[in-house]
Amino acid sequence: MNRQITETEGQMTVLKHHHGISEDDIRGLPELAKVMEPAIQSVLDDWYEWLPTIVDTDQFFSSTEHLTRVKDFQNGYWQQFFHDDRDESFGETRRIIGATHARIGLPLTIYASGVSKFQALYGEVLANSKLPAAEKLKLYRMFIRLSNLDASIIVDTYTSIVEETLSSQARSLMEMSTPVTQIWSGILLLPLVGLIDSKRAKDVMDSTLDKIAQTQSKVFILDISGVGVVDTAVANHLIKITQATRLMGCECMISGVSPLIAQTIVDLGIDVGRVRTTATMKDALAEAFQRSGMSIEDAS
Repeated sequence: MNRQITETEGQMTVLKHHHGISEDDIRGLPELAKVMEPAIQSVLDDWYEWLPTIVDTDQFFSSTEHLTRVKDFQNGYWQQFFHDDRDESFGETRRIIGATHARIGLPLTIYASGVSKFQALYGEVLANSKLPAAEKLKLYRMFIRLSNLDASIIVDTYTSIVEETLSSQARSLMEMSTPVTQIWSGILLLPLVGLIDSKRAKDVMDSTLDKIAQTQSKVFILDISGVGVVDTAVANHLIKITQATRLMGCECMISGVSPLIAQTIVDLGIDVGRVRTTATMKDALAEAFQRSGMSIEDAS
């Protein structure tokens, strides 16, 4: 198969090319099925006898009925394996399997071991057949190519879903760690807690600037009373955030500046320039409301 795959061809055509599956392989499926199909049930029995040796099956099979359904599904899987011509609909069935494995949390190491075991079991079926040695070798190599094609589709789908899930979780964590809140019309507040590194500082800046653009706010309060350590890097990150917000027409105030943090910034020689700071969030809120033409009365 030395020809070039064009962009108009389907994904399965490309995958078959990548795995070295030729039209002769597809035409040879009936010959492969003639040997393998009668052994499907015995192969499954051996495979499920082997499976508990590498994993606690109770975590994936909730009941005997569930296990029976899975076995029936796998029987159908292998029936299709030995008869389907590997068109686009075939690829979709394998992607559904990959999505199912991702949903139940089946480790890829276990899946890979399972594929290897099936290849070995079906290899034994061919070895014990009465076919000539050359024919056995030809069919086994064909079987491995087709099996690897299946596995690549399933694993690719699995990893895509897991990566998307992790990305979604990362976005959620980022939103939780940088909760920029509009506390009043034109006033935003972000209380920072914990350590600030370059990645988190970038997340803070991104979420802050997005929120300013959405709300057209004119005052942004960045409270750092919950920040444990302020070093040169952290201080520079804070200055960059205030500069970026100012470029968007929003004045930034940093509240929660303790005497220790103030002394640290001075000792580090950080130029705070036009940055407005307050000792407490209460002071920052009072000034923010004052700039908005309102005032806070102390009930005490």
